[in-house]
Amino acid sequence: MVRTPLNTSERRAFVNTRLFDPARQLDEAGGILIEDGVIKWMGAAVTRASLPEGTNITDVKGALLVPGLIDMRVFTGEPGSEHRETLQTASRAAAAGGVTSIVIQPNTQPVMDDASIIDFVRRRAQDTADVRIYPMAAITQDLAGQKMTEFGLLKEAGAVAVTDAVHSVRNSKVLSRAMRYAGNFNLLLVQHVEDGDLAGGVMHSGESATRLGLPGIPAAAELIALERDIRLVEMTGARYHAAQISCAASLDVIRHAKDRGLPVSCGVSINHLTLNEHDIGAYRTFFKLSPPLRREDDRKALVAGVADGTIDVIVSSHDPQDADTKRVPFSEAAFGAIGLETLLSAGLSLVHSGQLPLERLVEAMTDAPARLLGIQGGCLEQGGNADLAIVDVAAPWLVDADLLKSASRNTTFETRAFEGRVKETIVGGHSVYKLSDH
Repeated sequence: MVRTPLNTSERRAFVNTRLFDPARQLDEAGGILIEDGVIKWMGAAVTRASLPEGTNITDVKGALLVPGLIDMRVFTGEPGSEHRETLQTASRAAAAGGVTSIVIQPNTQPVMDDASIIDFVRRRAQDTADVRIYPMAAITQDLAGQKMTEFGLLKEAGAVAVTDAVHSVRNSKVLSRAMRYAGNFNLLLVQHVEDGDLAGGVMHSGESATRLGLPGIPAAAELIALERDIRLVEMTGARYHAAQISCAASLDVIRHAKDRGLPVSCGVSINHLTLNEHDIGAYRTFFKLSPPLRREDDRKALVAGVADGTIDVIVSSHDPQDADTKRVPFSEAAFGAIGLETLLSAGLSLVHSGQLPLERLVEAMTDAPARLLGIQGGCLEQGGNADLAIVDVAAPWLVDADLLKSASRNTTFETRAFEGRVKETIVGGHSVYKLSDH
């Protein structure tokens, strides 16, 4: 699911680095040796003097070395809408953000509801992508919420989870059957938690929406869907993941479910951790997201939820849209924003401001998604795949949408000044991005 590098046998090392891996409780100065695409040796003993002759050595001058990020929620245009994003352009954006594995959503054209389409996407990624590509398959045929897909065949073809992407399965009977069916294959069932009938708006329902004259989406639309789903988890015992939560009340539901030992997890987008409803300003359509940006109190609660482990993973929710669907009146604009390239930098802004520990930020973007999906990666370990990112946590940069790698430009962080940037990304021992290439 990633292109094979031309030369995987090269012996390469990074020295004078801060090795950082929350999954292994690792935080020490040292180095790492890579050979044949895997980590051969790592730790304080790895120095320029201790490495074998002929090793290609890079001194990173104290930069942070972390496991490659895993983004659990990425939308692409391929197949069907390649003008928005291809697997290749998405992978390039991912690499520039230190993301070595992306999990793509099934709302493509055609929908990823058949094993042959999953197989096509995997083969296409093999030919064109610079990072590892993992597809999620549809829960229901054509994402219509009525007839289940063949989970067993989809998993066999390479699907790592099932979801109806931006749709919530409304029919409780269908969803309960899907949960039981997913349990037979130990597949994670991922839900977009929103009552579509109650939502019906374009931004968070509140004072800002009233002032702008826009129809609102109440927090209750998320809460009702989530509470319904948790009841079905109680009934079926299925492994369940709320793709994104956006309000403080949802945190209470997740905490209570976890306290009762239910196999429940949840994610949050980096947008909802760093932005709020006021960022919409004068009808700025790049900030039209699903779920919508909520109140500042909700944002603060979500950050606290990540810090205490209630929220398991942080995602970019990378959703490329072309100019024709964004440069229109707010109520008519498409939902979504790109975010692969800015995911880590935006997260580091929370660390620098003292809102979130670095350990929890990195864990929520590496080990936690790997464990939930049962895929390799997310940690630094001898013998494991050499998927990693070199990060200068103090490097300042200004986001210029025209310089981003994505095929679309709808970023919520246009002109935003960040502190912290990826210097190099390695996938399977092969360098797929260097800052100098930007």
